[in-house]
Amino acid sequence: MKSIVLSGVSGGMGFATAKRLTELGYQVYGLDIKEPTESLDHFHYIQADLRDLDSVSKAYESVKEEVNEINAIISMAGIYDLNSLIEMSEEDFIRIFDINVFAVYRLNKTFLPLLGDNGKVIMVSSELAPLDPLPFNGIYSITKSTIEKYAFSLRMELQLLHKQVVVIRPGAVDTSLLDISTSRIERFSNATKLYPHNAARFQRITQRVESRKIPSERIAKLVGRILSKKKPRFVYKINRNPLLLISNALPDRLQNWIIKQILIHK
Repeated sequence: MKSIVLSGVSGGMGFATAKRLTELGYQVYGLDIKEPTESLDHFHYIQADLRDLDSVSKAYESVKEEVNEINAIISMAGIYDLNSLIEMSEEDFIRIFDINVFAVYRLNKTFLPLLGDNGKVIMVSSELAPLDPLPFNGIYSITKSTIEKYAFSLRMELQLLHKQVVVIRPGAVDTSLLDISTSRIERFSNATKLYPHNAARFQRITQRVESRKIPSERIAKLVGRILSKKKPRFVYKINRNPLLLISNALPDRLQNWIIKQILIHK
């Protein structure tokens, strides 16, 4: 039986992916701080804090006791934040990098010795990653852009070891992250002293963009298809927002002017 290591299994995309892969015949070793509320066949939950290298190393030893080789390392863990880059605390700035970037690095580095030939390293980015960041969404965009640069560099290196790297770049997905997005922008709108009016307008825009969400199962099925391919693409895009794409195609000066007009208009 083929084996997979998957982080973020208590979240919507992570659990949907675990469920789909077990249905396809994979043994899934799922890492997360919290255990999923639903049980699955061929699923082994391992409690792990991806912010702690010792915790990830213990998870590695647990998997190594059961299998000599895995077929994929899949990173689904992540957090979303909306805030002002000037007003957000240093603690929050570091925390989102620790979970969205460093946790992926720790997982891949730790479990790579178990990854077999032609094994796949799959990371979830965002449709925002290659686009110019929007105001108040900067910290999330920065971390996802960083993940894509990391993934591309890792791909160049791991091809020399006969392993593959794949990035999934989804738009809005119906998970708890969207609920967190709503609560975070509301909290920011209430807390900001520099942008109270602008944040309120940005909140309404964000709600319209996120209304075009897809179910987590769409991502899970995509992961299944990627694992079935001998030579998958580097980037897979799903549920892209046309307005974001059109905006990003404009010259930078024009983009900035349009955003300014939208957010300062009363």
